[in-house]
Amino acid sequence: MTQPTMPAAVNTNGTTLVLWVPAMANPAVPTKTEMTAGTVLDLSCYLTGDGLATETTENAIEDPRLCSKQIFEARGDFSDTLELTYVFNPLESADDEARTTLRPGTRGYIVLRWAVDSEIPVDTGDVVDVYPVEMGQQRKQTPTRNGVHRITQKPFVTGPVRRDVAVVAGTP
Repeated sequence: MTQPTMPAAVNTNGTTLVLWVPAMANPAVPTKTEMTAGTVLDLSCYLTGDGLATETTENAIEDPRLCSKQIFEARGDFSDTLELTYVFNPLESADDEARTTLRPGTRGYIVLRWAVDSEIPVDTGDVVDVYPVEMGQQRKQTPTRNGVHRITQKPFVTGPVRRDVAVVAGTP
């Protein structure tokens, strides 16, 4: 038996880009123009180190049979959830864009690009996940000693999540 090749891993530090994109013509075909528009907010540096929580929950359909002692399963429905925790600074508007942009009830898209240096701008061919969302309540977190002021907010997923879609150059 041959020794398996050890695949290279990507360090998570600084390699997740999180964008707020207020409008997209077709979330299944995101464009570079939409991802780099002046209305797009890069949330990556607002988010705390543990401030991006994504989860997919998949339910099971039980399939018991009279002839079997085993209960079989089939794939059921699923849900995607997000939660963001970010810093805020109401004294400096330039340092408070996440709080002022992500007002409760605001609709748009959270776009995630994984495993690429977050300082590299979005480009054609990049692979992203697109979450259509409506922003929930902004919950200011209890202050902690030696900490920073934070808000936790749930973006409610309002439509199909598009996973691993390539950014295209032009109009969708």
